[in-house]
Amino acid sequence: MSLRVSGEATPVTDDDAFRREIREWLAAELTDEVRGAGGVGRENEAFEQRLAFTRRLAAAGWGTLAWPVAHGGRGASLSQQVIFHEEYARAGAPSRVDHIGTTMVGPTLIDLGTPEQQRRFLPRLAAVDELWCQGYSEPGAGSDLAGVTTRARLDGDRWVITGQKVWTSLAHVADWCFVLARTAPAPAGGPRSAGLSYLLVPMRQPGITVRPIRQLTGDSEFNEVFFDDAVTEAGFVVGEPGQGWTVAMATLAYERGAATVGQQIGFQRDLDDLVAVARGTGAAAVPALRERLTRAWIDLTVLRAHTLRVLRDPQPAASSVIKLLWTRWRQGLGELAMEVLAHGDAGPEAVARWQTYFLFSRADTIYGGSNEIQRGIVAERVLGLPRQARG
Repeated sequence: MSLRVSGEATPVTDDDAFRREIREWLAAELTDEVRGAGGVGRENEAFEQRLAFTRRLAAAGWGTLAWPVAHGGRGASLSQQVIFHEEYARAGAPSRVDHIGTTMVGPTLIDLGTPEQQRRFLPRLAAVDELWCQGYSEPGAGSDLAGVTTRARLDGDRWVITGQKVWTSLAHVADWCFVLARTAPAPAGGPRSAGLSYLLVPMRQPGITVRPIRQLTGDSEFNEVFFDDAVTEAGFVVGEPGQGWTVAMATLAYERGAATVGQQIGFQRDLDDLVAVARGTGAAAVPALRERLTRAWIDLTVLRAHTLRVLRDPQPAASSVIKLLWTRWRQGLGELAMEVLAHGDAGPEAVARWQTYFLFSRADTIYGGSNEIQRGIVAERVLGLPRQARG
């Protein structure tokens, strides 16, 4: 296997060489204007600068690391994917703006898209020429995707879409949205998920209105999106019409892969920073807080070990278990940070950072499939408990 760096073929024979390669690239390309920028709750921060960096990342071939070579990727092994995300996080590289496109839409089209869809979208996804958002959640069906009411009807050579989506991250900068919409009624007595279709919809058209939702943090990185006879081409349905549930579930599975390891490296940096604040405020001398900081380190170490295990040997509902663990951990760290700040003057920058962290972490157990939904998945698919009645 060979990897492209700045247009040149560089043979990589082992993981150590691969690690050196990404470290050297990041050392050469990472600048202070984007270092540490963005992330959960801060997606609007230095957006244009992060976009430019993400495109440089893509041009060097790092953006589609896990994609097959035949589709413009590197075909990297799982261990190399883990190494990349570890080094990217350790370097303090910025939050990427192409996550939804390259991590979710791209793999979905590679596995389930038509050759025409692959030719149309994959090169632009790989180059970060088009940005994407996710059209799943609705006001009356947040984590209950089978209950979506957005509708689409085929009118000649195009789909006509009417409905509303909510909590749509980065819809205000996206060029495209993958939309789960009902194209046929669910059969009587059959699964509610039947009759849904997975559509690729251009965002920049008169039939789409994007309205920002103001968060507790004061920012507006997610939105509500209204479809009023919005249109897309008839050929831009992924999979067969009415079989969108299968495609939608595949997309969610791609979302939680090797990148979760990099996420946890970021969590470690957050914990290290909070320990430094605790030492500065004197909170580290308080036995109860010192014990909680230690427990946070232990829990994060266990989470990383569990994540690496399931990446090597995937288990049913493993991504749901990981989601439950990390959301509880992050919320706990935010709560601990508020107690640490109460013990002394940490300075205005630290106060602002940790207040934002605490406030946004309240949403961790809601977005990406609420923790209640994740527990239901674990109960049914792992423990074999009876399916919960749904109204």
